[in-house]
Amino acid sequence: MLTINYANCLSDRVAQHGVEPERLDKGAESAAAVAALTGKLAVSRAKPADQGGWERWRDLPLGAMRKSHVDAVKSLVTRFKPGADNLVVMGIGGSALGNIALQGALNSPTFNLSPAARKVGPRIFVVDNVDPVYFGSVLRTCEELDPGLKRTIFNVVSKSGETAETASQFMIVRDLLKKRGLRGPEHIVAVTDPAKGTMRKICDNEGYATLPVPEGVGGRFSVLSPVGLFSAAMAGIDIDALLDGAASMDEPCSREDITANPAAMLAFLLVELGTRTGKPNHVMMPYSNQLYLLADWFRQLWAESLGKKADLRGDTVYAGFTPIKALGTTDQHSQVQLYREGPNDKVFGLVDIAEFGGEEMTIPTGLGVDAIQYLEGKTMGALLNAEKRATEYALVESHRPNFTITFPKLDAYHVGQFIYLWEVVTSYAGLMLNIDAYDQPAVELGKQATFGLMGRAGYEKHLKAVNETLAATDRVWKG
Repeated sequence: MLTINYANCLSDRVAQHGVEPERLDKGAESAAAVAALTGKLAVSRAKPADQGGWERWRDLPLGAMRKSHVDAVKSLVTRFKPGADNLVVMGIGGSALGNIALQGALNSPTFNLSPAARKVGPRIFVVDNVDPVYFGSVLRTCEELDPGLKRTIFNVVSKSGETAETASQFMIVRDLLKKRGLRGPEHIVAVTDPAKGTMRKICDNEGYATLPVPEGVGGRFSVLSPVGLFSAAMAGIDIDALLDGAASMDEPCSREDITANPAAMLAFLLVELGTRTGKPNHVMMPYSNQLYLLADWFRQLWAESLGKKADLRGDTVYAGFTPIKALGTTDQHSQVQLYREGPNDKVFGLVDIAEFGGEEMTIPTGLGVDAIQYLEGKTMGALLNAEKRATEYALVESHRPNFTITFPKLDAYHVGQFIYLWEVVTSYAGLMLNIDAYDQPAVELGKQATFGLMGRAGYEKHLKAVNETLAATDRVWKG
């Protein structure tokens, strides 16, 4: 199992900047309140999707839902993988960040460059933006590697099919395939709503293979559904182990005792530190390049779930915390000066790996330079973890609260644990803040303004509002 050391978040380590240890005792009022929230989560989890049940993601690694998804994913992998040298995933937000995180964590950083990796699966490109240079370069590279795109598969991920970014990518790809004389059903796999929506209609009309975005599973909680599983399986990631790891976290994250429930503990500490001790900025700092992109996934989960203007009573509260990503040891040389001597307004989540296994490297002996002789014969993993431990110590010396999550080793099982853990942490934090962790109303206005600016019928008032608000008050420096 993952381990979590939270001692550095307590006041006996970081003085008034931490939580008092006695507040975690079984008889404490706060511990009893967390136990009540555990019961509340169990009730809301059981609600059907059509009755506001937005916690069906907790069943993704379990039972019938898991089996149906895994069977469907493996069937399409069997069909498409033998003919694939490239897989281009098109999505944005929760339709892309989980895919990126799984590839970064569980495949080599040079996966797309390695000839040996082609025995494992196709190159993976996750296109999560509409920057024309970025998207164009991916498409050109696929054609250079695969003239005519005969061995390139496109995986479009969109529940509705109306998200502007993904819709535009899809339209370009569909047209490109036609120009190359290729049949869409042989090159497109869509992950979308199983029953309704624009993309569903397109897929039914054109005969594309599809996988479901399950009801009651929001985008940022969807990585353990076909949204993330298809590209992972295509790239040789063990999706059974990934889901096994997630499933193993369900029981611990359902316990009433806060000290035995890792999700409740993390949520309580982060909410308390964020609201009561002036620590609204939450840094995730993995000591592993492969885990760095999981910090990107965490940022969406934490920001979009908890950043809410109104609470469940309708009162204006401006809830939420700002997630920040950093990389150890890289950002010891770019950020730690601020982290130790700047405003004490942050909590640091350090993430390390106990054993690097077959990827370990030993520093050679015999250079003959006294000043760096201490490194000889040591492993790079040992150095990396020593740097992490030293940073942890330095943060405590400056009374900066921090905790450490340790992977025994980096594999699909433990990545599944990490993902499920943080999803449940987010649910607890939403209840503690008394906000809806599953909606994102602030995102909608930008979408509507984009529709207006791009000329979509019915959104003319949004175009007018943009022009009246921005154009009339622009102040532009021109050199």
